[in-house]
Amino acid sequence: MPPKKAVEEKKVLLGRPGNNLKSGIVGLANVGKSTLFQAITKCNLGNPANFPYATIDPEEARVIVPDERYDWLCEKYKPKSRVPANLTVYDIAGLTRGASTGAGLGNAFLSHIRAVDAIFQVVRCFDDAEIIHVEGDVNPTRDLDIISEELRLKDIEFVEKALENQKKKTRQGGQSLQMKQWKEEEATIQKILDHLNDGKEVRKGTWGPKEIEVINPLFLLTAKPVVYLVNLSEKDYIRKKNKYLPGVAKWIQDNAPGDPIIPISVAFEERLTRFETDEEVAEEEKKVGAQSALPKLIVTMRKALDLGSFFTVGPDEVRQWTLRNGTKAPQAAGVIHTDFEKTFIQAIVFKYADLKELGDEAEVRSKGKIMTKGKDYVVEDGDILHFKAGAAKS
Repeated sequence: MPPKKAVEEKKVLLGRPGNNLKSGIVGLANVGKSTLFQAITKCNLGNPANFPYATIDPEEARVIVPDERYDWLCEKYKPKSRVPANLTVYDIAGLTRGASTGAGLGNAFLSHIRAVDAIFQVVRCFDDAEIIHVEGDVNPTRDLDIISEELRLKDIEFVEKALENQKKKTRQGGQSLQMKQWKEEEATIQKILDHLNDGKEVRKGTWGPKEIEVINPLFLLTAKPVVYLVNLSEKDYIRKKNKYLPGVAKWIQDNAPGDPIIPISVAFEERLTRFETDEEVAEEEKKVGAQSALPKLIVTMRKALDLGSFFTVGPDEVRQWTLRNGTKAPQAAGVIHTDFEKTFIQAIVFKYADLKELGDEAEVRSKGKIMTKGKDYVVEDGDILHFKAGAAKS
C-alpha cells in the first residue's frame, strides 16, 4: 500500500476567530491617517485639522472590497439586489512618544487599537513645512521605533497584570486538573512577558496551539497583523522614488520580516476623490502614469487577516460573504444567519471558476461539478454555496 499522505496541520491563528473583523489606521500625529481614511471611505469627516489630536474618537466606516469575481457574478445574474463584501476600517487618533504611560491621549488611543483586529500603520515619508511633525522633523525609522516601542510597552503592562491575576489562582495549591491547567497558563504568560521584555513583538514569536489559546484573550497590540503604508508625496509616488524608502524597507526587514509594505500617496488618493466619476479617475491615472493604491491596500489587509469569500447567487440577489479561511460549512451558514448553523443539514457547492468556464449552472451540473457536502466540509475561497437547514427550534 502507498504511504498515507501527510496531512498538513493548519496553523492556529493569533486573533479573534471571527468573520466580522476590523482594521484600524494607526501612526504618529500628522502622518496622513485621517486624510487616508477620507480617501478610503469617500466619507467627508471634515478637513483634518493640522493638530496632533484632531481625531480623538475613532471614526468607523465599511469599505467595499474590490473583487472581479463578484463583478462578474453580478453581470451574469443581473440580480435585483447586489451586496459586495466589506472591510470595517477605523481612523484612530495619532500616537505620541510616551503614549503607553498616558502621554497625549495615549491610553484612549491604545484602547482603540486594542479593539481592532489588524493595523494599517501609516509612515510619513514626505517633506512639507506646512504640516508640522510631532517629533520636529521627518524621520520614518524613528517613527517606526516609537510606535513599535509604545505598543510593546503597553503589552508588557497588560501581560504583567494577567500574570499577577494568574498567580493568585496558582497560589491556592493542589493537584487538580484545573490547577495543572492554571500552572500551564501561568508558564505561557511568563513566556509571553519574557518575549516582550526581549524587545520582540508577539506576532513574530513561535507559539503552539495551546499557547495561542492563552494569547488570544489578552488582545495584545503586538499580536495583531500589520500592513505598513508608506506615505509619499504625489511626485515621489508617481516617479516611484523616495529618499526614505530604503531605510523603511530595511527597518521592516530587520524588525517585522514578512509584513506587507505598500507605497501610497495620500495626497494623490485624496485628489482622486475629487473627481465625480470612475471614468474621470481612470483618465487622471492614465494621464499621470500611476494608479490608486487603495484596492491593493484593502485586498492586502483581507489577506493579512486570513479572510476569504463565498458567494450566494440568483436573480434576486448576488452577495459576497466574508469568512475566516478554514471555516467549515455549518459556521459559514451561520455567517448568513445564526439559526442556519444550528440547524445545518447540507451545503450545495460549486466553484466560481467552473461557473465562469462553463457559462451557466445547468452546464456545471451536467459536468458533475455540483457537489453536496456535509458538516465537515471546509469552505474554500470562491465557493458558490446554497445551504439546506432545518426549522429552527423556538
